[in-house]
Amino acid sequence: MKNNNNFVFNAIGRKIPTNVNGKTVIPFMGIGKYLPEGNKHTSPISTCANFPSDGNKLLPTLKDSLIKAGLKSGMTISTHHHFRNGDIIANQIFDMASELGVKDLIWFPSASFECHAYLIKYLENGTIHHIEGSMNGSLGRFASDGLMKGCGVLRSHGGRYQSVQDGEVHIDIAVIAAPTADSFGNANGIDGPAACGSLGFALADSEFADKVIIVTDNLVVFPCIPWQIQGNNVDYVVQVEKVGLPEKIVSGTTEITKSPDRLFLAELTAKFCEAAEIIKNGFSFQSGAGGISLAVGNYFKEIMVKNGIKARFARGGSNKYLVSMLEAGLVDYILDGQTFDLEGVRSMRENPNHVWTSPFTSYNYHSKGNFASQVDVVILGATEIDVNFNANVVTHSDGYLLHGIGGWQNCLFSKTVILTVPLFRDRIPVIKDEVTTICGPGELIDVVITERGIAINPLRVDLIEKTKDSGLPIVSMTELKEMAEKICGIPSKPKFGNKPIAIVKWVDGTVIDTVWGVDES
Repeated sequence: MKNNNNFVFNAIGRKIPTNVNGKTVIPFMGIGKYLPEGNKHTSPISTCANFPSDGNKLLPTLKDSLIKAGLKSGMTISTHHHFRNGDIIANQIFDMASELGVKDLIWFPSASFECHAYLIKYLENGTIHHIEGSMNGSLGRFASDGLMKGCGVLRSHGGRYQSVQDGEVHIDIAVIAAPTADSFGNANGIDGPAACGSLGFALADSEFADKVIIVTDNLVVFPCIPWQIQGNNVDYVVQVEKVGLPEKIVSGTTEITKSPDRLFLAELTAKFCEAAEIIKNGFSFQSGAGGISLAVGNYFKEIMVKNGIKARFARGGSNKYLVSMLEAGLVDYILDGQTFDLEGVRSMRENPNHVWTSPFTSYNYHSKGNFASQVDVVILGATEIDVNFNANVVTHSDGYLLHGIGGWQNCLFSKTVILTVPLFRDRIPVIKDEVTTICGPGELIDVVITERGIAINPLRVDLIEKTKDSGLPIVSMTELKEMAEKICGIPSKPKFGNKPIAIVKWVDGTVIDTVWGVDES
């Protein structure tokens, strides 16, 4: 991106560029203030006359399929992240692109992982121009050092679907790695040696891309049932020896934290939800697959069993603990966006009440409603939170971009949003006067729970009233900040250059903040 000093301040006072990678962007206007116009984007019209009448779309190799799809410089190539750190296909795509001499590609993953640090060499040699998707670990650090040719674009899971649906991102070629598929292109993630659960993060890619390639190592005779990706949207199918590394796709060892501090934090969160009368018959909840989140779910389970409470649904990522609640009759349904362990995969395959979902149904803000707003309580984390409840999930206090947004932003529309965080990490306070990067506006964040106190957003008078006599350690955000600084001191702020290395999109496609390159001079 050219640094032409064309910047504006958005509705929450954050400085953002007006042009990113040659495209004009829209500044964040406030929650629900940007109202889109026009029609949804769509893919080119196809005809059965151009496809085999026997339905066999098999090609010999992935390279053949890329060539036949018309791969050329400047295109946007999409992949999904259901294989997480076990993904191997994304790396192979750019090996082949480099061999073909293709340059300036835009990589549009639903997320990246440390296995994709392999692609840094293609960012360096110009095969990849920039990444529009989460940049975790090494890729984020590479971008923060100002080494990526273009400007990164960070979106939530729902924001990614929105961007494709609205035509903000035009996918030229979507490559969908699938644990099981037939030669027509029907595919799912619940069967096969590399089973990963859902393929929902690739749904938009299959629906809107110009060309769609399915890659699988488990080719079955038509029809592949169930199909999470419909073969009618697929151009080519490729069979490979291995589509992903099963031992890195899902883990059989996802476990509740054993840290006494973290367990206390989880217990405090569950007690708050009980005192606030959130845990009741027919309620719904969502929490992640980290150690604290798993512990919160386990404490929820204890409260529900004790009081004879049954939840209507739980939003996943799923794991063995959530599955145990479903199978014990404590939850009617799991609505699952991605699967975090082998028990989750098994449950999705066997139990009709374990339902795979996509970012369209769960999170897309430019739709006629979505599931997120129907969730009673969501338990999330953050890298930083400020005294006004604004929160950050992409950068650390040193300014480095090290994480993606995931579904975090989309979940902020749940009825009660709780951020569970330690008061400090590595002796650096989590509560700040001002966060490094705003990913979520404070007006949408209801409660911050640390091991040393609970802060309730003053906007949530109902929660304040319900918990005032609970005996829980209710304090203000300013008090939490002062506690942390008394223990850790006041950390120095990072130094930034004047080059935006990424922008953070809000769920409606507007720009909520800028990630600046780190200046270590």
